[in-house]
Amino acid sequence: MSKQSELIAEISGVNPLKCMKCGKCSASCPSFNEMDIKPHQFVSYIQRDDIEALTASKSLYKCLSCFACVERCPRGVKPGKLIDAARQLVLRQRGQTYLSPDEVPALLDEETPQQLLMSAFRKYRR
Repeated sequence: MSKQSELIAEISGVNPLKCMKCGKCSASCPSFNEMDIKPHQFVSYIQRDDIEALTASKSLYKCLSCFACVERCPRGVKPGKLIDAARQLVLRQRGQTYLSPDEVPALLDEETPQQLLMSAFRKYRR
């Protein structure tokens, strides 16, 4: 695996090489129709070290981070965590940093769904 693939695996805490291409992750994805690279394909791109295509993909931001794919994976590959890690890689390449706790209150809105807050926390705490 390339250095970028290894970094994605390290950030996510997931071993993408365990994927057996069953497609259960993609079958459970509510954003499936909106994605140009499906969750099971996303794992394959990481395995093939095609990180440039992933970071340019619309799927990177079409993923809802609902983690339905994580729950369905029989091998514990957790494609949603890999997608989150790839997002982090893109942010780091752009020179953006993590959210600090002091910045969070200014970003909150009373109508913000709790699921969104938890998703943001998972993404930006690393």
